Amino acid sequence: MDMEHLRGKIDEVDREIVDRLHERVRLAAEIGKLKNEQDEPLYVPAREEEVLTKLCEHGEGPLGDSSLRAIYREIISASIALEKKLIIGYLGPEATYTHQAAIKNFGNSLDYKPLKTICEVFEEVERGDCDYGVVPIENSTEGAVFRSLDMLVETDLTVIAQVYLNISHCLISRHDLNEIETVLSKNQALGQCREWLRRNLPDAQLISVASTSSAVDRAKEEDNAAAIASNLAAEMRGLPVAVEAIQDKKENVTRFLVIGAKAPARREKVNYKTSVVLSVNDRTGALQEALAPFSKRELNLSKIESRPSRRKAWDYYFFVDVMGHCEDSLVSEALKELEYTCPFVKCLGSYPEAQA
Repeated sequence: MDMEHLRGKIDEVDREIVDRLHERVRLAAEIGKLKNEQDEPLYVPAREEEVLTKLCEHGEGPLGDSSLRAIYREIISASIALEKKLIIGYLGPEATYTHQAAIKNFGNSLDYKPLKTICEVFEEVERGDCDYGVVPIENSTEGAVFRSLDMLVETDLTVIAQVYLNISHCLISRHDLNEIETVLSKNQALGQCREWLRRNLPDAQLISVASTSSAVDRAKEEDNAAAIASNLAAEMRGLPVAVEAIQDKKENVTRFLVIGAKAPARREKVNYKTSVVLSVNDRTGALQEALAPFSKRELNLSKIESRPSRRKAWDYYFFVDVMGHCEDSLVSEALKELEYTCPFVKCLGSYPEAQA
């Protein structure tokens, strides 16, 4: 079989794929109409996870799971965009890691709105100016993003999805290493590169700024300055990458949350995680007592994080992630029991358990 014949076969397959894609989009549009009539959200992360999981289980072939997921993420994104103009708010500016996480979750076909602060992301979603928001919540090296935790407590928004993004930091500058006097980046990024900076730029002043992308903007204008950000941020701003992959830990992953005004309905055959925040009375054994409803039901807690409540000195909130949906019988029972023992309990949302 010669090359031209093979190319002809590929052309035939491409035409078949396009025809089937158009058919798929038309069917999705019909579902979209029904959702609108029933006042259901167009974006349902649990349903999307069902679709992607089934595709990965469908036979064997040369395409890996990550490739299939990436291809169908864009197909689903294009289908949603045809049904309704969705606006996704994120911690900007463009090319931040939060922007990349948002695109990884929603695809390229939706509209994205960069916002200056995490607080603004929550406010825009609360007002309805954005349909959904994406914010960082924790990093595998530096831990929790406290402003996101605070806003989850203070607003009525719910967590509807999570996204994991591998973070590879670059040193970006138009200067040689021996000329760099200041290094700019978001505080979490500076922390993730702390040891590399100590070894390679021990005399440089470290300056925390609002975002990794804004750090690149400043490094482009300021003398003897460098930024820590992504390859994409450097490329978009026309600044050279001096050193790649400078993060201290090779496995450097940030977890992001997708927030919305309304929680989608629970679906079967989807593994869920539920986030809860609670407070405890100031007495010996109070936290152990608060966690007992989970342990006696053998519910798996994947995270517990403390944070000052800011209501009074030495008063804390505890953020807990439990495996399961808040409507699952065991999780529901545990949450109801917590309400009898804890001064404050709030379910922050149940969402599909995405893989790190």
